[in-house]
Amino acid sequence: MKTSTSKLLGFLLFSFFYHCQACPHYKFVVKEVPYTRLCSTKNILTVNGQFPGPTLYVNKGDTIVVDVYNRGKYNITLHCKPGFLRTHPGVGFARNPARLPGLGSKEPRGYAWVPTHTGTQALGSQANPCLGSNPRRNPGAGFHGTRAGVPRNPRAGFPGKPTPGFEGTQALGSLEPTPGFFEPREIFRFKVNKGLTYLLRIVNSIMLDSLFFSVANHTITVVGSDGNYLKPFKRTFIYISPGQTIDVLLEANQSPDHYYMGASVFSIAVAGAYNNSTTTAIVEYNGNYTPSSLPVFPHLPSHNDTEATLNFTASLRSLADKEHPVDVPMEINTHLFYTLSMNTPCKNHSCPDGAWRLLASVNNISFINPSIDILQAYYCCIHGVFGTNFPDFPQLYFDFTADYLPMEWEYPQLRTEVRMLDYNSTVELVFQGTNLLNGSDHPMHLHGYNFYVVGLGMGNFDKDKDPLMYNLVDPPLQNTIHVPKIGWMTVRFKANNPGVWYMHCHFDRHMVWGMDTVFVVKDGESPEAKMLPPPPDMPPC
Repeated sequence: MKTSTSKLLGFLLFSFFYHCQACPHYKFVVKEVPYTRLCSTKNILTVNGQFPGPTLYVNKGDTIVVDVYNRGKYNITLHCKPGFLRTHPGVGFARNPARLPGLGSKEPRGYAWVPTHTGTQALGSQANPCLGSNPRRNPGAGFHGTRAGVPRNPRAGFPGKPTPGFEGTQALGSLEPTPGFFEPREIFRFKVNKGLTYLLRIVNSIMLDSLFFSVANHTITVVGSDGNYLKPFKRTFIYISPGQTIDVLLEANQSPDHYYMGASVFSIAVAGAYNNSTTTAIVEYNGNYTPSSLPVFPHLPSHNDTEATLNFTASLRSLADKEHPVDVPMEINTHLFYTLSMNTPCKNHSCPDGAWRLLASVNNISFINPSIDILQAYYCCIHGVFGTNFPDFPQLYFDFTADYLPMEWEYPQLRTEVRMLDYNSTVELVFQGTNLLNGSDHPMHLHGYNFYVVGLGMGNFDKDKDPLMYNLVDPPLQNTIHVPKIGWMTVRFKANNPGVWYMHCHFDRHMVWGMDTVFVVKDGESPEAKMLPPPPDMPPC
C-alpha cells in the first residue's frame, strides 16, 4: 500500500511539473545591495537588485513558478500572503523548498506580498516582491472608474535609530516627519488629474508598528483587504496592521494643490518608546496653478486611539453577493480559546545584571524554535522535535483585562507544541488579549488560510453573550487581524489545506519572544487532500 501511495504521489508531482512547463516562470535573486537615502548608506536585502522588490502580474486561476536564489549572508524563508502555498508553510522551522511550487492566484484577488520570516530579516531590511492582478486581462475584477494604481515608493527613506530593545535591528518605513523639507528629491510624489479616481493598494510592511493612514482633505473608499473584496465604505483614514493589505479608492476631487498623504504609529504601550513621527508622501495635482507654500497636512487619530482602530475594523464587511459568496462554517467541531500575553523569563527580577527581558506567549506557552523544522519532522516521522499537546484553552482563567495582575502569572512555559487538526475540521478560534506586563495589542496572522472574522469586542470574552452578536452573514475574509490589548476577536475557518501551518503575532519582536504556534492539518482521504512530497532535489530526511 505504501508503494502504491508513493507512486501516486510521484505521479501527481510529475504531472504538476509537466503541467507547469507552460506556467509563467520567474527568478528571484536575493542579495544585499548598498542604498543611500536621506544622506545615509547601508546594505539592504533586495530581490533582483530592486527595492522594493519586483511586481508580478497574474490573473485569478493562474499557476506560476518562482525559483529563489539566496545570495545573502543568512538563511531566508519566503511565503506569499494572501496567496496560498498549499502544503508549504514558508517559515524557517517548517522548511520551504527553494522553488515555490504551484504558487496560485485562485482565491485571493487584488494585491499579495511576499515577506520573509527568518530572525531579524523581517525586522530589518527586506525587499518584498508583490503579486498584483492584471486588470487588462480581467477587467471584471476591477472597480469602475479606477484609472491607475499607486506604485510603492522607490525612494523610501531609511530609519533613524534602532528601536529600543532591538540591538542591531532597525525598522523600515520610519521617515523624518517632513523629509521634503530636508531632501525634496527623496519624497515620493503621486501625481493625479482632477476628476479621476485612483486605486491605492496599501501594504503595511513595517513589522514593528500598526499604522493610521490618511490623505489630507480627501475621503478614501475602502474596497478590499488581504486580497478579498469588501463592501465599499468611506473614511478619512484607514487603520492597517503589520502584514495587512488594504485597497482604497482615492478620488481626485479637491482644488489643485499639493496634499500630504501620511502614516503615523498606533501604540498603547505604557512602557518603552514608540516612533511618534509621521511618514509622508505628496499627492500632487497636475495643471497650471500656484501651490500652497506648504502642502496641506492630513488629520490622523491620536497614537493611542483604540476606539478608532475598533470602529474601522468593525466596518469591514464581505461583499456576500452571488458573485462573491461567503462560506462561514456554521457547525463548529473544534473550539479554541487562545490568550495572548507579554511575559518575562526571570522570576523576582533575577535576570543577569538586573536586565529587563521579555517573552511573549499563547496560552502561557512561549514557543521554542526546534532544531529540526517541524514540516520535515512531521513528514518523516522524526520523534522528539515537537509535542502535540498545545492546550485548546488557557491553563489558568483569570480576569485577563484587570489593571493589576499577580507577578506569578508572568512566567510562561518554554515549549515546542503544536495543535493537530483533522482534515476538514471546522474551527472557531477566540483570541483574548491580556494585560500581563501592561499588555499590548497583537496583529495575529495564520499561514495557509484565510479566516472569517465573526466577532470582536473589548474586555473579557463572554462565551454565553458574545457569540449571540457574531456576524455570520457578511464577515470579512482575512488572514491578519488586530487583537486589542484588553479585548478579543473570534475567527472561523475550515481546515482543508493539509500541512504544517505557522500562526504568529506580526509584531516581529513578539514573534521572536515566543508569541507563535503551529497547526498541523492531517491528510484527508483523496489524493488532492494529502500533502505533496518534497521536491526531488531536496536532501532526504
